[in-house]
Amino acid sequence: MRIDVPEGKHPIEFVWGEIVPEIGTAAANFSLSVYAHTTLGLREFEAARLRVAQINGCLFCLDWRTDRDGEKVEESFADAVTQWRTTDAFDDRTRLAAEYAERYALDHHGLDEDEDFWTRMTAHYSQPEIVELTMSIGSWLSFGRLNRVLGLDAACVLPTS
Repeated sequence: MRIDVPEGKHPIEFVWGEIVPEIGTAAANFSLSVYAHTTLGLREFEAARLRVAQINGCLFCLDWRTDRDGEKVEESFADAVTQWRTTDAFDDRTRLAAEYAERYALDHHGLDEDEDFWTRMTAHYSQPEIVELTMSIGSWLSFGRLNRVLGLDAACVLPTS
């Protein structure tokens, strides 16, 4: 871990809530809002979230699965996200969500100028959905990288069962 966390303190809570409480609390609220207020379907939401987690390498984010009223994506979903271009497990919206997340994270300048992509995207997503997906991806990209770079992701990995 790159941050000195006092004995007995939870690393995530300490870094996000105590080191920079004004920024950390606002960031945490934004991060939680992405989950609490989404209108996106679970599969497209998770496809984008997991693709960002794979790119960031955030251990916690890779282990996490969003739960909506007891429903989660299937175990093989993360592998399908890795192969979003060729998997037959995705519909068009889910595939586009994974593509958008990858391109947003790795080539936002190229994405900005790709009219073919935006034609496909606007055929399947409304403007509010595109803004919501973009804000969600931005949240995961930023906070997943923060946790990974500072080594916080290893402090809160979910247990495997």
